[in-house]
Parts: sequence; C-alpha cells; structure tokens
Amino acid sequence: MKFFKNKRIDPLLLGIAALAAFINIYGIWKDQYANAYYTAAVTSMLQSFHNFFYASFDPGGFVTVDKPPVAFWIQTLSASIFGVHGWSVILPQALAGVGSVFLIYALVKPTFGQTAARLSALVFACTPIAAAVSRTNNIDSLLVFILLMATWFLFKAVKTKKWGWSVAAFAMVGVGFNTKMLQAYMIVPALYLFYLLAFQVNWKKKLKGLAISTVALLLVSLSWPVIVDSTPAANRPYVGGSQTNSVLELAFGYNGISRLTGNRGAGGVNRGANQFREDNGQQGQQGQLSPGMNPGGGQASGIQQGNPPQGFGPGANGNSGQVPSLDDNGSRNDRQGGFIGGQGNPGGGGMFNTGTPGPLRLFQSSLSGQISWLLPFALLSGVGLLLGYRRKNPLTAKQKEALFWLAWLLPMMGFFSVAGFFHQYYLIMLAPAIAALTGAGWVEIYDFYKNREGWKKWLLPVGILGTAGFQVYILLSYAKQIGYIWPAAVGILGAGSALVMIVMMNKEKLARFAAIGGIFVLLAAPLYWAATPIIYGGNSMLPAAGPSNENFGGMPNGMPGATSGGTQGGTQGGTQGGVQNGAKAMGGSSENVNLSLMTYLMSNNTGEKYLFATTDAGTAEPYIIQTGKAVMAMGGFSGTDKILTVDKLKQMIQNKEVKYFLISSGGPGGGQGSSDILTWIKENGKEIPQSEWEGSSANTQTMETTANDSQRIADNGRNRNGNTTLYEVNLEQGGEK
Repeated sequence: MKFFKNKRIDPLLLGIAALAAFINIYGIWKDQYANAYYTAAVTSMLQSFHNFFYASFDPGGFVTVDKPPVAFWIQTLSASIFGVHGWSVILPQALAGVGSVFLIYALVKPTFGQTAARLSALVFACTPIAAAVSRTNNIDSLLVFILLMATWFLFKAVKTKKWGWSVAAFAMVGVGFNTKMLQAYMIVPALYLFYLLAFQVNWKKKLKGLAISTVALLLVSLSWPVIVDSTPAANRPYVGGSQTNSVLELAFGYNGISRLTGNRGAGGVNRGANQFREDNGQQGQQGQLSPGMNPGGGQASGIQQGNPPQGFGPGANGNSGQVPSLDDNGSRNDRQGGFIGGQGNPGGGGMFNTGTPGPLRLFQSSLSGQISWLLPFALLSGVGLLLGYRRKNPLTAKQKEALFWLAWLLPMMGFFSVAGFFHQYYLIMLAPAIAALTGAGWVEIYDFYKNREGWKKWLLPVGILGTAGFQVYILLSYAKQIGYIWPAAVGILGAGSALVMIVMMNKEKLARFAAIGGIFVLLAAPLYWAATPIIYGGNSMLPAAGPSNENFGGMPNGMPGATSGGTQGGTQGGTQGGVQNGAKAMGGSSENVNLSLMTYLMSNNTGEKYLFATTDAGTAEPYIIQTGKAVMAMGGFSGTDKILTVDKLKQMIQNKEVKYFLISSGGPGGGQGSSDILTWIKENGKEIPQSEWEGSSANTQTMETTANDSQRIADNGRNRNGNTTLYEVNLEQGGEK
C-alpha cells in the first residue's frame, strides 16, 4: 500500500504516530491479564486448533466467548509469540490504533492535501475513547482498523475504476462482522453511498460490481457462523451468549437488535429477571433499570419480570432478585452490574454511564468527554465542505468524500442517541469520521477565511469559538477533579483565537497564527483526556477516559473496575501443586485465586477432563489463565446460558469428565439453590470441608487496592456474596447416590 507520494515519509506523520503509540502502549505491561474473560479464551485457544477455531472460552471446549473469533485469533498469535500476558493480548489492539492513524492520513491526503491529512491523523490520535479502548484487549480498536482498511480499498476502487477493489472492501467488512458482528455493518450505508456516487462507470457495470461486492460481504460474513451452526452441537463448544446455541442468533439477537432495543435476550427478549450480560468481561443485573435509579437504595424499580431462564443466577427460577447496592453517588461498585451511572457522577448517569437517550445524548457530559470534543467542529466542517454544491454541477471529489464521512458519522450518531444498550467504548466507531471531517474541514473553511469569501469567512472563527465553548461545558463537569484552570484556559484561549481572527483579518500572518493556534487549543483537552488511562490507570473491562475521581475509587470518569495499569499484587515465583511461576494477582481481573484450592483440585484429579465446574465464567477465568487447565463455566459467561441439563450433567459425571463443583451460596452465579442443576449438585454431592481446600488467607491471591477503600470492590469477583462451597459428585454407573 502506498501511503506517500514519491515514497517520501512525512516526518510530522511519524511524530503523530509516535504520539499515538505512546498513548496506546505506554504502561500496558502493568496490566497482567487485562479483560480476563478474553484472556482466558486466548489461553484456551493456544491449546488446540479446535479451541482456536471456535474461540473456546475454556481449554475443554465447553463454551465459546460471546464474540466471533477474528480478534482472538490475532491475540492468540501474539500470545503464541510472547506468551500469555496482559500486554501481549493488548498489543494487537494498541498497534491497530496506531495503524488507524496511518490509514486516516492515507485516506484524507490524496483529496484534501497534506495539512488536512496531518490534522485528521492528529485528531484521531487524540480521541480519548480511541486511546482508552486501544489499551485493552477489547476488540473495538481492531474493528475500526479493519473498517478503515475496507474504506481504503473502496477509495482505491473509485480511483482505479476497478471493481475488484470494491469486492475487497466489502469482503473486509465481512471480516469485521467476524470480529464484532453487526457493529461492523454500521459503515455499510456509507460504503454503498460512496460507491454509487463516486464509481465512474456506466450504471450497468456499477450495479454489477455492487452486486458482486455485496455477495462477497455476505459470503465472508457468514462463512464462520454457517460452519459453526452446521457443525453438530456435540462436536463443538456451545455458542456462548446465545439462547439457541447458534452464532446467527447471537449475531442478530444479543449482538444485534438487542443493542438498539436494550433487551439483552435472543431477538431482543429479556434474558432473565435480573441479569445484564455485557460483552466486555463484565456482568450485571438484567432487566430494564431506569436511569433515575435511587442512588442508595440498591433496588431498581424498573426491573421487568421475564420468563425464568434456565440459568444459574438469582432469579433463575423467576424470583426478582436484588440489584447490588449503589454507593452514595449512584455508582455501581462491583462487576455484578458493571456500571450504572448515578446522580453524583460527573458523567451524568444513565445505564452504564451512557446518558439519557435523545437527540443531544452525545452532547451530554456522560458521553461528550469520550468522543465529542470536536464533534461540533466536525459537523460544521461537513457543512463547509458541501457549501459549493450546485445541482447543475457534478459533485467534486471533495464533496463525495465529505458525503462519505458524513454518511459514516450521522447514522452512527443517530444510533448512539437512541440505543438502549451499549458501552462508552463503542463510541470509537465515531472517531474516524470526526477526525477526517475535522482535518479536511479546517483546511476548507480556512481557505474561505483566507480568501474573504463573503459570509463563509466567518465559519472558522465561529467554529473555533463555538467548539471552545462546548469544551468549557464539558470541562466544568469535572471542575472538582481538575479545577477551574482547564475550562478557563480553553475558554480564554479559544475566544482569544477567534477574536484575533476577526479583528486581525487583514494581517495574514497573525490571522494564520490565530487559526492554527485555535485548532490546537481545541486539541489540548482531548489530548489530556486521552492520556488519563496512563496517568490514573484505565479499566480493562469498561474502558473509558477521563480524570481521576476520588469518589469513584480513583477510576476514570467515575468508572469502577480493576485498573489496567493497576498495582500488581501478589508475588511471582515458587510453585504449589504443580502450578508454575506461582500465582499472579489479576491486573484487570482481581478474582480471588485460592492456591490451596488449586493444589487440592490438581492433586485429587483422577483423570477428569475439567479441574472443576462453576456457575459462570467469572470464577473460572483466573484459574484457566494460571493453570491452563479446563474449568467448566456451566452457565457460560454470566451463568444464564442454557448449556446444561441435569441429565447431561449426570452423563458427564458418569463419563468421568468432571467431579468437583465450586458453588457460591449467594450473589450472581450462586443461584441460592434456585437452579435445578445447582439443587441436584447439592443433593447428590459431598461437601468438602473447607479446612481441606480453602487454606489460609495467605494462600489467596488478590489485587492490591489502588486508591482507597472503595477499590476493594472494583474487581471481577462474583463469589463475594456468601460462602463458597466445594462439592464432589461421584455417581455409580447408571444411577445417583
């Protein structure tokens, strides 16, 4: 791929890429296991091609993760080279973030020029949520890189008039589908629009090429799902997150329509009375929780009762369950529900801190600090780029590409404005369009200003002034954390730049200096926000950017959770019961790992396939990572997947596949005896005295606190609520005890 004319590398681009690399990579080695749900899958995928192909969560091939495999294939390749570490599974996403900087530059430069390309690349590098998610093993950064590759192929098709490049573009979106399912299709309207507007061949050839490209999109998209769904269920893992053991149902249900409706069930149906399922290694309470939840009561008045799921959590038999308590600020303090924003949060609340649905949602403080710093300027730039359009005249190359980026941006803005269920880091999808429009638009409206083109000359100073004012609004929401110097500086410098441009319009050098200074003023705050995961520590489960808030356990933007750059508790070295390299505290997952339990289970394993079984993935994750042994998450990620029946479990026990079961008496996954399977285990199993396996507290590895006492609950542990009991179930062939 040729990024540069005359094969000359732009030194400023290298500097921007170096900035992006620093923001994305520095300190990721402090995160020992990142999002442990995905890291456990990588550990499992390294052990066999079967696990690798299906993206099995566990080494035994019992259940998959709830996402398609492409990103995890790449993470597994990285881990095969460098070993399983937090940084080795994060590295592909961090590099994808840097690669996206180069792609933005390559897409903007041919039509809008080098200055626009440099500025666009810089804006992307400084986008806070892009930096935050690139520092984790969540897959959105890689998805954006793939979609930008698809865009580059399409632009190449238009320039060469060869529809083979168009086929490659749409096929690349299919790769994106196998990275994060329907989220990849969010750019398809922009691709279709640009192809129809810009591909300069007769309509017959144009439609033929588009039809073939669409077929390529569908073939690549459906290749892996159809193979998996066509494989007998007995010969592959259960499709995690689905209700019918189907990848296609997962894609169009939980990972599709449910994102818009907010109902996290198959086809948008609630998955249970009180369990939220999240796609990033977090688990929460399902149901429709109102954004106005009482910030101290711990009860959600908006829980909808659904049909009892065949799962393991409280409420699995239809009882309503209880939402874990919120702190005084309305912040969720444990992994059970991820994060539910509250009244005290500078983010402004809403489900998972995503604000209140509506046309101005992206301008609310809960989301604006993640993505919207330059959104007003980008929208104004889009208008400026289209001002020269006349119906009688054909669209110029600049106008066509401007329409492409607007077609990328506006539908996504619409989706995130009304969607019922998403996380802040999904907003990285907006970053390429905002970056491209800002860079290209600044150059265009600066030309209006420089050439004194009537009323158009006011667009640049107005854009700088208005965007600076909006940034002051964002910064004031965080005045308790950052003080008033930041908003005052942005407001004064932004207004000063605009004023100089207006007053000194006839002094070209001074006006140019003010125009350049104005855009850099607008980049200062988002650059700081992008660096906050380095400064304060990030969140591997729910990545978000923003200054530390002492009221929320030192987490960015009030987001609770384990820090990706958090302190590393525990010691390395020594072995116990054959566990090599000792136990490591979990950087992104601080689930307790009991060394005595591990020793007991490994020494008493008599050939069983699974070291032990537990209700959900959260308990299994660290044991899989640290031992490489198969641990069965009977209910999948959250404990609600309909994988097992009592009869199937009996057969597995009789076949000597599993005999130990680690069950919590309360909290999510514990079930409080509500599940038929858990009831059967308790009735037919022998309780192992804790004195035989629990050991002393010194043998339990946990992550050290990073800020204050509230951090003690910012972890992945899902067996905190109630005592944990180990059962051994041995059945004689053909019957129960």
